[in-house]
Formats: sequence, C-alpha cells, structure tokens
Amino acid sequence: MGVRYSCKQTSTRLTVNLSAIRENHADLSRRVGKAECAAVVKADAYGLGMREVASSLAGSVQTFFVAQPEEGRQLRVFLPDKRIFVLHGFLPGQSEFMIRHGLIPVLNSLQQVREWRSFCQREGRNYPAALQFDTGMSRFGISSDEMHDDAVIGLKPVLVLSHLACADISSDCANQEQLRRFLEMSSVFPGVPRSLAASSGIFLGESYHFEMVRPGIALYGLAPGKEEGQLRSAVTLDARILQIRHLKQGDRIGYGLTYRAKRPMCVATVGIGYADGIFRSFSESGALWIKGRRLPVLGRISMDSLSVDLTDIPAGSLKEGDWVNVIGDDQALDQMAKSVGTIGYEILTSLGDRFDRLYQD
Repeated sequence: MGVRYSCKQTSTRLTVNLSAIRENHADLSRRVGKAECAAVVKADAYGLGMREVASSLAGSVQTFFVAQPEEGRQLRVFLPDKRIFVLHGFLPGQSEFMIRHGLIPVLNSLQQVREWRSFCQREGRNYPAALQFDTGMSRFGISSDEMHDDAVIGLKPVLVLSHLACADISSDCANQEQLRRFLEMSSVFPGVPRSLAASSGIFLGESYHFEMVRPGIALYGLAPGKEEGQLRSAVTLDARILQIRHLKQGDRIGYGLTYRAKRPMCVATVGIGYADGIFRSFSESGALWIKGRRLPVLGRISMDSLSVDLTDIPAGSLKEGDWVNVIGDDQALDQMAKSVGTIGYEILTSLGDRFDRLYQD
C-alpha cells in the first residue's frame, strides 16, 4: 500500500484511505448502472484534500463538481482534461474567469443565464453551461415561472439538474414531488442529460438516477439516512496524549471548573480541541477510544486540548505520546456527529488543517 505523509509535527493525525474512496465510487457506479457517476469535491473534498482525492479518482471519473469558481481554478491545475462544473455558477463579471480556466457554470438565476448568454454572444462562441431547476428546495435554480423567459428558452445547456431536499428520508413525499417537477421542467430540454440525485438520492432507486448522479459525502463513506456498513469509511482521526495526571476526589477540570472528580481519577490531556473541529458540545457527552475501550470526555473542550478519563484503563498501558482514536472503527463519523446533535458533513468539513495527514493508497 502506498503512503503519503504530510508531517507537521502536530499532536493530531488524519488518515485518508484513498483506496476506500475509489471503492465507494465503484460501488456507487454499479448501483446506478448506465448513469455517469461524477464526483463532488467541493470544500477541499469535504475537508480531506481536494488534490489528493480528485487525483485518486481521476482514472475512473470524467466529471467533477465544486461549489465556487476559485475551487474550480484550483482543481483545474491538476486535472487539465476533466469536466469541472461549478455549482454556484459565477458572480457578476466572472464569465471570462470561467472560460479562462475551462470551468462549466451551473446557471441558477435569470441574471446568470442572461449574463452567460450575453458573454457568449460577444465572444461569438457557445460556451457550455448547465442549468439548475428549483424543484421545491427554494435555494438554487430557475423557478417554474421563469422557465418561459426568452433567455432560458434560448439556452442550450449541456446538463440540467436539481437537488433533493429530503433524500436522506426515503419515505418523505417531497422526494416524489421533486421528481415530478424535475421531469416536467427537464422536458423543456429534450435530449439534454439530467442529474437529480446526490449521495442519498442514489439510494432512492433507479427513477432518480437519470443520466448522471453526483455523489459527494458518500464517496467518503457516509450515506445519510442509510444503514451503516453500506460504504467503506475513508477517514480516521487520532490524537496524542500530552499529559497524564492523577486527581483526588473533589478536584475540578477545565475552563469553568465544570467537572468535579467523584473519586480518585487518572486523567489524560489530549492534544485536540475546537480549533481542530471538535465541537465544544462534545464536552462531557462524547468520548475518545483506545482499542475498543471508551474514554469519556471530562469538562469543557478547549481550543487545543481536551481531557479524558483513563481511570478504568489498566495502569501503565497508556503513556504520554500515545495515540487515542477520535474517529475510526470504534466511533464512526456519523456516531460522533449524533452525540453532539449535528451531521457528519459538519464534523468532516470543520476538521481544520493542523493535522498531520496520512494518505493511504
């Protein structure tokens, strides 16, 4: 197995399994049959490293999606021959930027449609663009009322798409209503490839697949609303023990002294905190792990550290400098997210850049 290691000499280590990401993409591709399985690598590939993730997928993926034009520019540097769609389209005056870097905007408003068409007319070229429909999420996209605008009718998109609001809840009737609206709106552009399903939408079934699907978080091992184990987890997060100390009953821990020892305790200070994406709400509700054994978090989480209980761990089995697990086999990303009342997306994209990064391939 090839390993690339970005060593910053920190107390934290993020391991990204690129093979697992490729296997997840292959699994999703099999699920959607003849539909193209693109890859969403926005937000620095959900915090895992856009360069490494996209380069690893380049052998099997022809189409990539990012959110912002600048992300597209960065991606273009190491993917010179792939299709790159920009989900937010562009801001006024950025049309030339899109062409310069070979980016395909997803047009989300009448203003974007009109500016893109005017730019193409001035240049004398029909540059490619995608068109998004608002099928009920009231976020991005052309509304059904705007479909009859001359600028929209005259557009020749290379892709039409929309986004499901409730795909993680398969029984939600909003999914079928959005599907109905998407079929109706896309019929205005016969023969143009269509895309409705992102990660969770893929699991809703064949009727949602169309000609392209756009997995994002599923590439990294999460499929919101689905049973765990359907995809391979691609992320492991570990942190080092910086100090071990013994407390007497009644001693207190951390900012605000919110935790009081109820008995003599052995406590470790671990070098990871909310600056590394470990939310303060993880305080006293969460845990780290070591070889299948739970280490409850004690007191408030600090910017760069947190405290865990080692009292029930055999004496001498852990020492300063040893690694404990934050995300991994004992604590899946979704499990950690649920413990703080959020979702895996937010945890993953909040992890920060202070970690040593280990890419396994």
